[in-house]
Order: sequence, then C-alpha cells, then structure tokens
Amino acid sequence: MTTLFYSVAFAIVTLIIGIVAGAYFNKRSFEKRLADSRKTADNIVEDANKEAETLKKEALLEAKEEIHSYRTEIEWELKERRSEVARQENRLDQREDNLERKANTMDKRESSLQSREERLSTRQKNLEDLENEAEELIVKQQEKLQSIAALSQEEAKSIILTQTEKDLSRELAVMVKQYEDKAKLEADRRAKNLITQAIQRSAADKVTETTVSVINLPNDDMKGRIIGREGRNIRTLESLTGMDLIIDDTPEAVVLSGFDPIRREIAKMALEKLISDGRIHPGRIEEAVEKSRKEMDERIREIGEEAIFDLGIHSIHPDLIKIVGRLYFRTSYGQNVLNHSIEVAKVAGVMAAELGEDIQLAKRAGLLHDIGKALDSEVEGSHVEIGAQLAMKYQENETVINAIASHHGDVEASSIIAVLVEAADSISAARPGARSESLENYLQRLENLERISNGFEGVKESYAIQAGREVRIIVRPDQLDDSMAAKLARSVRQQIEEDMDYPGHIKVTVIRETRAVEYAK
Repeated sequence: MTTLFYSVAFAIVTLIIGIVAGAYFNKRSFEKRLADSRKTADNIVEDANKEAETLKKEALLEAKEEIHSYRTEIEWELKERRSEVARQENRLDQREDNLERKANTMDKRESSLQSREERLSTRQKNLEDLENEAEELIVKQQEKLQSIAALSQEEAKSIILTQTEKDLSRELAVMVKQYEDKAKLEADRRAKNLITQAIQRSAADKVTETTVSVINLPNDDMKGRIIGREGRNIRTLESLTGMDLIIDDTPEAVVLSGFDPIRREIAKMALEKLISDGRIHPGRIEEAVEKSRKEMDERIREIGEEAIFDLGIHSIHPDLIKIVGRLYFRTSYGQNVLNHSIEVAKVAGVMAAELGEDIQLAKRAGLLHDIGKALDSEVEGSHVEIGAQLAMKYQENETVINAIASHHGDVEASSIIAVLVEAADSISAARPGARSESLENYLQRLENLERISNGFEGVKESYAIQAGREVRIIVRPDQLDDSMAAKLARSVRQQIEEDMDYPGHIKVTVIRETRAVEYAK
C-alpha cells in the first residue's frame, strides 16, 4: 500500500509538473505571437499613414475635402482597432495574473489560452482584411479623383503647379511694384541728403569777371619810358604779348587788357621785370617776355602739382600735371576752370564716399573732367573730345575716360563714378554766382577773331586786342610780301564779316617785319 501510495503521489506530482511546464511554453508561444501581431499591426498602420499622406499630396484641390473625409474614416477605424488591441492586451495581462494566482486550475487556464489564441487569430485576420480594404480604398479614391477631374495624376500635378505659379507671379509683381515705389522714394530722399551734404562741405566764391591787370609804377615818369620814342616800346610789348597797354591819367598805374589770362600774366611779369630793371627798349623787352614765358611754364607746373596734392591724387603724368595747371588761367562763363574742377573733384569724392565707391578715382575723374578746356583754343574739337583724347594718350583709367566723355551727355555713362562727376559738374556750375554769360560771350568773340586770323596761310600768330575792336596779325616775311599782306587783311576782314556777329567795327592790322641779325665774334 505504501509503495502504491508513493507511486500515485509521484504520478500526480509529475502530472502537475508537466501541466505547469506546458502552460509556461504555451505562454511563451502566445507572447511571441502577440509581439508579431503588434509588429504587423504597426506596419499596417504605418503603411496606411504613408499611403494616406501620399494620396493627400497628389490629389487635386477640388477633391481635397473628400480625401480628408476618407482619410479621417480610415484613421478612425485604425484608431479603434488599436484601442481594441490595447484593451485586449490589458485583458491578457489580467489573465496572466489569474494564471499565476490559480496554478491549480489548469483546465480553465488551457481553455483561456485557447480562447485567446482564437481571438488573436481572428483579430489578425481582421487586420489583414482591413489592410487589404485600405489598399482597395486608396485605389478606388485615386480612380474616383481621376474620373472626377478627367485628368491623370501627372496632368493634375501640372495644372496645380501652373495655377500656383500664376497666382504667385501676380502677387510677386504687386510686391515688386510696391518695393520699387518705396525704393524710389527712399533713393530720392537719400540722394537729396547726399547732395546737400556734399555741397555744404565744398565752399566756393562767387565768380568775378576779370580781363585786366593793373601794374603799379614807382612814378609817372616810368610811363614815358614804357611808351618809348615814338611809341616803339609799347608797340613792341603789345606785339610780343598780344595785350593792350592802357596808359591813361591814372597816377602811377598801367593797365594790361586782354582776354587770354596766360598771355596777360606773361605781359605783367615781363613789364614788372622791365620796370624793376629800368632798361626799357625793344631788345630788352624781347628778353623779358621770353624769360617770363619760361617762368610761366614753371608756375603752371607748380599750380598743377599744388592742385593734385590738395586733392591727394597720385601717379599723374607730368605733362598732364602741366595741362591741369593751365586750367588756372582758363575761365568758363567767368568761372575759373581749375577752381571749378577742384570743386567738382571734392563734391564727387564726398558722394563717392557715401555710396561706397572709389574716392580717389572719383576725385581724379572730377579734376580731369574739363581738362580739354586747357587746349580747346589750340586743338580742333570740343573740350569733351579733347579731354577724352588726352586721358587716353596719358593712359588714364577707363572710368576716368568715360567720365570725361560723358559729363555733358555726349556718350552714355558706364559707371557710377561717371554719373557722380556729371552731377558734381552740374552742382558746381549751377550754384548762384558760379558763372556769367557776358564774359564768356566776350571771350568767345575774341577767340573767334584769333581763330579766323590763324586760319590763313603765312600767319605766324595773331592777337585780338582793344576789347575785340582790333586784331593784329603777325605774318611770316619769307612767305608773304607787302602786297600779299594787304590782300590778307582784306581776306580776314571778309571772313570776319561772314562768320561773326559783333557790335561796331573791327580793325584788322597785318604786321610784316623783316630782321637781319648777325653776331660779332
């Protein structure tokens, strides 16, 4: 009996152990299937979301609400399924707790496990069916959208892009117009402020019209020595310099009158030397005039160097520096051209600094913009053409050349600096008191007289004197004889009558002089 009892007990224990082990392995198998089910469900949900998102992006705008409705329905169903799976997981957890608490009720546990397996299988099948249904629904939606729009996906995409581009283009055009108007108003305001600041920083004097130089004499007896025997000294000085010497009742003073400032200054320097020396005769006059011309060349160079140093400009050709110095003795409508050029350079430099442009280049272009006026009485062409040719000759920067050529609008400005120089030139010339028309017209008439006279063959040089009432022409004696000199006077008179308008009369004097010079050694 005892042996039988132990045998039965052993069998019972073995049975219990087998039941527990079977339950454990069944639990592990269930958990694995549950994890696979979760993963499958998540993949289904993820795929459904991706398909729904792709469908939303590619759909037409007209069918947007319908797509959203279908997507919402699908998401709601998926949400319900996920909620159901979550609730089932909670129940499974409770069942697991019950298995632990009721290890002795193996039959119920087995029944419960089988029931769970059946439900999981059913739910897995339902999820698979739902995935297939979602795919079919997406396909049907695409087909329905294409049938509604009568377009393929590519055609619909193209229409949407085209319409969007049109809408954006219209809005962009409106925005661009608004910003352009705003930029123009701001540019006008800033330009006025910039020009005002530039003008305020450049002070200039009012123009004074000067065509005479007064030389003080140590005593009135010097007037007779200047005139010389039968007026030979004064005639020699007037012939060599082209100036009028006015010796009137003014005590201890002689007036030099002439439109060319360089010639007037040379005559003044020569006369001052003669007065200081005291020896006044034709030979000494020639020496003084020649020496004064050389000193004048040096003075012109120094004036050019001083102007360039004042503006801080470097590396200008020496010949161009001398031409800049000549501008000091040139006027335009009564305005000193060198002072005007320096003023333009400073104004252009200030504006260039405000705009972030090259200040040195702007000053250089401003200083040289009227360089042609230094030679316009000697070279054919306008001062713009002459200036541009000089700049090219001395290898100036292309921007400087363009600024010279475009500052009167003859050619198109190709840089901001050229526009600044043109604006600065207008500012300098247009300010009150800058220029005077009367002096310019007077000087133009005198220049035309000399130009007409110099245009004839055999003429060495000519001078307009007596405020334009007389022109003296010095001819080459080896090319013209006395009869041809008389003919030249008539020809010049006729040319003046045809080409010029002038008040009163103009006297034409032709001077032919033959000299024989020998040196005793």
